[in-house]
Amino acid sequence: MTATSACAATVPTPDRFAMNVPATDAVLRAVASEPNTTSAPSLLVGYSGGLDSTVLLHALAKAQGGRVRAIHIHHGLHPHADAWATHCRQICDALGVSLVTVKVDVVDIDAGPEAAARAARHAAFETHLREGEWLTLAHHRDDQAETFLLRALRGSGPDGLSAMRPWRRFGAGCLWRPLLGLPRDTLMAYAEANELAWIEDPSNTSSVFDRNYLRNNVMPMLQKRWPQVDAAFARAALLQQQARVVLQANDDDFDVTTSPLQLESLRALPPMQRARGFRAWASHHALPPVPTRVVEWLETELAKPPRDGASECHWAGTLLRRWRDALYLPDPITPLPMDLDIEWDGRDELALPNGLVWQLSGTPALQTPTRVRARLGGERIELAKRQHRHLLKHLWQEQGVPPWRRNAIPLMFRADGVLLAAGDLHSALLDAWLDANHGTLTLINPARD
Repeated sequence: MTATSACAATVPTPDRFAMNVPATDAVLRAVASEPNTTSAPSLLVGYSGGLDSTVLLHALAKAQGGRVRAIHIHHGLHPHADAWATHCRQICDALGVSLVTVKVDVVDIDAGPEAAARAARHAAFETHLREGEWLTLAHHRDDQAETFLLRALRGSGPDGLSAMRPWRRFGAGCLWRPLLGLPRDTLMAYAEANELAWIEDPSNTSSVFDRNYLRNNVMPMLQKRWPQVDAAFARAALLQQQARVVLQANDDDFDVTTSPLQLESLRALPPMQRARGFRAWASHHALPPVPTRVVEWLETELAKPPRDGASECHWAGTLLRRWRDALYLPDPITPLPMDLDIEWDGRDELALPNGLVWQLSGTPALQTPTRVRARLGGERIELAKRQHRHLLKHLWQEQGVPPWRRNAIPLMFRADGVLLAAGDLHSALLDAWLDANHGTLTLINPARD
């Protein structure tokens, strides 16, 4: 942190003031550069207490006044995290800006601790963003150059090399990065001219993390040879954004809303467009960014014929399944406990441990109490207009119920052990009774309904 406080009244020397007037003007112009901000009910500033977000908060408070509020994410990863939260509170109080501090649990995922912290942070941002509000973040040109280089080192295509966009839809509102065109030196000059105080996170000096390694080791070396390398990388990212827009115009014919995704629809695309179609589908359904290895898995699956066995792909804490000739999104419904055994007469809704709900309507109760249990395997049911009893497994195969969902479906038995229902699959006996009593038995999935 700098030695001065956020409210210091020290007047800069004339020379210093003159030197930093261009920086102050540049920052203030940047935060006033988006005309549509006037349509937002308020601006929510992501405020870590560091230099960048301190400059952004100060400039917006100066330019936008009471329309600005701030959010500080307490990751709990550093021993000084509580002190940082206190600092942010003091700065916001001094600026007259309301602040919400949110503690998050950072759960490590395949992509590493940086990605895990970012995921937790963005989830908190989305939760606290009001309808129509703009989340405003302090990323600058140096950040953009680092992001471009990181993506290039990972072998990204136009989507990845587009790096950070200055504006996009986010949660209930929008995400805006007004400082993306300014170098960090300009932000530093603004902070010095306005006697701002900020936090220096010690972890920023550690080159263990990829971004810090680029910032502390690679970029300084490149700048010695090419002084404008940050501007060049940021320009390259902008060109990729423009190329991305052109490519997206060709994506409109591919239906990203369908679930599950039929592999035949991907096979129908030209080979060069399949990865784009798949990534667009994954993005539409809020899956994490798709790495190259997942695209390679998909290409392997596209070459295989349909089959009953399921294939799985894991990345960044998510799971994608291929069954028969379709891709299935992660399923929030878990298998029922094997020892499940509940008596139910239908008078009240039956909430099951995995979130499913059985509901009887149109008639006050079932004819006699039943037992609701989990599937153990080998169960048979006699359906209307069919001879003999049939294995549930075979019936579910006919209906296209994926294997991993079958153990989540509750079974209803009569007292003598006769299977009356398996989810929405009803026996001839149960169907006849429901018809005679004008009743309806429904299995509700709150995650979908």
